[in-house]
Amino acid sequence: MPLLRDPGLAEEGARKVDFAYRRMPVLRALAERWAEEKPLTGARVAACLHVTTETANLCRALVAGGAQVALCASNPLSTKDDVAAAIQRDLGAEVFAVHGCDRDTYYRQMAGALGIGPTLVVDDGADLTATVHERRPELLPDIVGGTEITSTGVVRMRNMAADDALRYPVLPTNDALTKHLFDNRYGTGQNTVDGLLRATNLLLAGATVVVAGYGWCGRGVAARVRGMGAEVVVTEISPVRALEAKLDGMRVLPMREAAPLADVVITTTGNRDVVTVDHMRRMRDGAVIGNSGHFDLEIDVDGLTAVATGRRYVRPHCVEYTLPEGHRVLLLAEGRLLGQAAAEAHPAEVMDMTFATQALAVRHLARHAADLAPGVHSVPGEIEDEVASAKLTAYGITLDTLGPRQRDYLGSWREGT
Repeated sequence: MPLLRDPGLAEEGARKVDFAYRRMPVLRALAERWAEEKPLTGARVAACLHVTTETANLCRALVAGGAQVALCASNPLSTKDDVAAAIQRDLGAEVFAVHGCDRDTYYRQMAGALGIGPTLVVDDGADLTATVHERRPELLPDIVGGTEITSTGVVRMRNMAADDALRYPVLPTNDALTKHLFDNRYGTGQNTVDGLLRATNLLLAGATVVVAGYGWCGRGVAARVRGMGAEVVVTEISPVRALEAKLDGMRVLPMREAAPLADVVITTTGNRDVVTVDHMRRMRDGAVIGNSGHFDLEIDVDGLTAVATGRRYVRPHCVEYTLPEGHRVLLLAEGRLLGQAAAEAHPAEVMDMTFATQALAVRHLARHAADLAPGVHSVPGEIEDEVASAKLTAYGITLDTLGPRQRDYLGSWREGT
C-alpha cells in the first residue's frame, strides 16, 4: 500500500507536475520515445529522491520506458504532499512519501519502496543503497546496478567501494557534466536563495553572506547572493578552491574569523560540523544560518539546542535561538536542505538535464550492468553529449562543426610553427 499524506491533494499536484513538464523538453522527448521503444521492460526501479514536480516527471519517463517504479523520499522536509499524491494517481509509480515525517517513518518509506524487489536502485544521498546493504541484503542478488545523484551520496558510495562493501555497479550521475555544472551551480544557487528569502524576507543587498565550501553548489550560492548585492565571504579547506574564490572576487577566511562578520551563513560542503556552537556564539545578534548540503549534519543543531536559553518560531522554516551570551541566531529549515524545505527545489529547466541524464544512466545499467564490476563507474560521455545536444536543440541553438582540414589537424602531430 502507498504511504501518502492525503490522496485528495492529487489534482493540485497534477497541475504543478504538468506545468513543470512543459519546461522539461529533453526529458519529455525521452519519455515520448521510450513509450514506443520500452527499453526498461522488466526493470523494477526503487527510487529514493526528493518528491518534487521534476521527480514526478522522471517517474513518468521511467514508467513510459516500461519500468515498474516505487518512489520514497530522500529527505523528510523535501516532499511535496500534493505531488506525491499526483504521482501515485496519475503516473504509474507507487509512492511512499510524507512531508515532515519522523525518522521511523522515513525508514518505513524506504522499506515500502524496497518492497518492489528492485532490479535497479536510483538514490539521492545513498540512504537507500546503504539500507539495502546493511538491512536488506537478501535483495542484493536481484539488483544489477544503481545510480546516485548528489555529491554527498557519491562520497558515501565511493567509501563503500573502498571498503569493498558495494555489491553492484553504480553510476554517479552527480559527476556527469550535465548534472553538476548546471544543477549544482544554477539550481542549488537559485533554490537556496529562494529558500533563504522565503524563510526570512531578508534584504541581501549590503548583507555579509558567508558561504561554506566553494564547490559547484557553493559557487552557485555565492554568485547568486553576490548578484543581489551581498558581500560574500567564502570558507574552504581546499587550497585550489580557496584560490578560485579569491580570484572570483570573494573574501576568503576560516569560519572562526568569518562567523562574527556574518549576517547569513550558508553551508554547502557535504561534511559535518561545519558551523559549530563555538561559531554561533561568535555571531552577530540575529545572524541567519542555513544549510544547502544534503544531510542535516553541517550545522550542529543538537549542540545549539542544548546550549540555547530560549527558542521560538518566528516565521515558517525559521526558528530563533537565544544563546547564553544574550544574542540570537535564526536557524532555517531545521538545518536541513534549505532550498528543498523552504522553497520549490530546483527549477524544472535545470532538472530537465539532470533527470534526462539520470534516466539514460538507468537505461545504460539495464543494458550493460552485467559487463560492469561492483563499484563506482563514470557516466558514459555519450550520455552527457546526448543530453547537452538535446537541450541546445530545445533552446534553438546550433553549433559549428569541424571541417575536413580541422579534423585532420586535430588528428596529426606533424604540423607546427
